[in-house]
Amino acid sequence: MPAMAQFRRLLKVLGQLLLAMAAIIGTALVFRALLFPALLWTFDPDPVLATQLKRLGTLASAVLGYWIYVRYFRKRPVTELRPALAGVALGGLAGAALIGLALVPLFAFGIYVVTAHQGWQWGLLEVAGFLLVAAMLEELVYRGVLFQTLETAWGTVPALWLQAVVFGLVHLENVFAVNGSAWDMVATVFSVTLLGALWALVFVHFRNLWICGLNHFAWNFTILCSGVPLSGIDEWRASAPVLTEYRGADWLTGGVFGPENSLVTLVVVAVAVGLLMHFAVKRGKLRRPGP
Repeated sequence: MPAMAQFRRLLKVLGQLLLAMAAIIGTALVFRALLFPALLWTFDPDPVLATQLKRLGTLASAVLGYWIYVRYFRKRPVTELRPALAGVALGGLAGAALIGLALVPLFAFGIYVVTAHQGWQWGLLEVAGFLLVAAMLEELVYRGVLFQTLETAWGTVPALWLQAVVFGLVHLENVFAVNGSAWDMVATVFSVTLLGALWALVFVHFRNLWICGLNHFAWNFTILCSGVPLSGIDEWRASAPVLTEYRGADWLTGGVFGPENSLVTLVVVAVAVGLLMHFAVKRGKLRRPGP
C-alpha cells in the first residue's frame, strides 16, 4: 500500500479510536455526574452499596456508550455484547484454571507459603466487585475498541500484538506506584503484553467481550484469593482468605508485581498463547485488513 494511503488509514484509525473513547467516557460521565447523584438522593443507600452501585453503573453506561458507537457510527450489529451464559461460565473457569497452573507449583515448592488463614470476608466481595468492573472495562477498551479497530485496518496478527504492547506499557503505572526496579519494569511489560495477547486471542476465538471479561476477572480474582500481590497492588491482600509470603528470587516469585511476573506464569501464558494462535490459524479465525 502506498505511503499516503497508509497515512490516511492511520488518521482514520486515530479518529475511530477517539470517537469510540468519547462515546464510552461521555456516557460514563453522564451517569456519574447526573444519574448517580439522583439515585443517591432518591434511595439513600449505605456507603458500601453506593460504592458498588457507582461501579456497576459506570460499567453499564460505558457498555451503552460502546454499543452506541458500534451500532450508529460503525453501523454494524454489536454481536460481541450478546449474552453467552455457558461461554461466560467456561471462560471464567478457564481463567482461574490457567493462573492455577502457575500458582500450584509455586505453592507446592515453597516459593509461596501460606502463613495464616483468614477465611472469607465481606471485604473480599467489595474487592471482587471492583475487579469485575475493572476487567470488563479493560476488555471493552482494549479488545473491544483498540483491537477491533486495529484489526479492521491491518489484520488480526498486527492488531493483536499492537494492542498487547499498549496494554503492557499502560501497566507500568502499577510498577511506578510501588517504586519497582528496572527488572520489575521489563518483566511487567513482557508479562502483561503476553496477557494482552492471550485475552485478544480469547476474543478472536469467541468474539464475545463477556467471555473475555470473565476470563480476565477470574484470573485476577484467583490471584487475589491466593494472598499474593495482584498486578503490583498489595493492599488487597488483607481481604484474601489466606495470608501468603513469597520466598526466592524475583524472577521466580514475580517480585513486587506478583505471580504474573514469575517465570512459571510466563511459561504457562506463552504456551497458552501459542496454542490459541495455532488453533486460530487452523480454524480460520484470523482476519485480513478491511477496506
